[in-house]
Amino acid sequence: MKKILKLAPSILSADFSVLKNEINSVANADYLHIDVMDGMFVENISLGIPVIKSIRKVTDLIFDVHLMIDEPRRYIKQFANAGADIITIHAEASDDLKGDLKMIKSFNKKAGVAIKPNTSLDAINDVLDLADMFLIMSVEPGFGGQKLIDFTLQKALSLSKIVCDKDIEMDGGINLENVESVLKSGVNVIVVGSAIFNCDDRNKKINRFREKFMEYENQA
Repeated sequence: MKKILKLAPSILSADFSVLKNEINSVANADYLHIDVMDGMFVENISLGIPVIKSIRKVTDLIFDVHLMIDEPRRYIKQFANAGADIITIHAEASDDLKGDLKMIKSFNKKAGVAIKPNTSLDAINDVLDLADMFLIMSVEPGFGGQKLIDFTLQKALSLSKIVCDKDIEMDGGINLENVESVLKSGVNVIVVGSAIFNCDDRNKKINRFREKFMEYENQA
C-alpha cells in the first residue's frame, strides 16, 4: 500500500513570542510537530501541557506531539486532554513500552514510538504491531539546527521493509537538499524545523517541499 507523504513543521524552531502567527504561517502543512523536553531525558527544556492546550485553540492542524521525557506514562492523559492527536514516546524512556502505547490508544490517540540515532531497531521489536507510527531521530534529540546523521537513513530503510504499512517519521536536519534521500529511505512523515521557520515565506517553502514530494512520487 502506497503511504501518503506528510510534512510536519516543528515549532521548536519557531519564534515563541509570536507563536500564534508562527503556527498560522504553516497552516498549509499536514501536521504540527511539537517537541516536549523535560531537561532529564534530554538536556534542553521546551514547552509543556499549558502551551499545547492554548495553541490547540488557534489551529486545526494535527498535533504530532513528541515526548522527549522520562517515564512518559505520568503525563499521557494530560497531553491527550490538552489536544494531542498523535503522542510519540521514546523507547529508551519507557520501562513498559507496550503498556504506555496501549495507554495512548485508550484515549483514542495515535501512538508513536521514537528511537535515538544510536538505538537499535531491536528496541521496538515488541511493538511493531502496536504502534501507529515510528519516529527515527536523525539527530541527537534535544536541540534544533543539527545536521542529519547519514546512517539513520539506512535504519529507516531497514524499518520500512518490516512495517511497510505503518507511518515512518524522521526528525532532524532535513532540508530541501536531502529530503529526497530521506524519502528514498522509506520515510513518509517529514519533520522540518529551521528549514521552514528560518525563512520569511513559509508557505512558499512548504510548497517547495511538496514539489519534492511530487518529484519523488513520479519517480517511484
